[in-house]
Amino acid sequence: MLAAGSSRRLGQPKQLLPYEGSTLLDVTLANVRSFGFEQVIVALGGAAPEVRETVDLSGLTLVDSVHHTQGCSSSIVAALGEVDPVADGFMLFLGDQPHVAASTVEALGAVADTGVQMAVVDYRDGSGHPFWFHRSMFDALGELHGDKAVWKLLESGRFEAARVSVDADVPLDVDTWEDYERLLG
Repeated sequence: MLAAGSSRRLGQPKQLLPYEGSTLLDVTLANVRSFGFEQVIVALGGAAPEVRETVDLSGLTLVDSVHHTQGCSSSIVAALGEVDPVADGFMLFLGDQPHVAASTVEALGAVADTGVQMAVVDYRDGSGHPFWFHRSMFDALGELHGDKAVWKLLESGRFEAARVSVDADVPLDVDTWEDYERLLG
């Protein structure tokens, strides 16, 4: 899970925004925990000390994305070495997207089980997270730089990519105050 951002557009750590009686990151983590993954890796960077003090991170594998200001790809690179060696790959979630549906994760997991190198979810109103990356993608992922790098990898045509269609809108993620207000509404 990518939770290392500096929240530049928002102006304060979005991971710690009040949401549903807790924090935005707590709610997102509770959702991801409900999917029953054997391992959940969380990349922290901006506001890491405050997040560690405030958010329930028990039972999770934490990585420090020391280069988080260089884009979310630095968090992926930081986490690759922590993926359980027996895992076929991993699903990539956003720490500011609390309402990814279980049915979406199940559909993505079914495609992942076919051995595809990478997969993205096609919602009714656009493509979005979570992503699936097979272990065969780890070298390419380790070379990523900047923001939106996984999208560039997907669009490069260099790798076998599947698109998983779901009958839902892209779950809201929080980048701006307007996004946060929509989430609260």
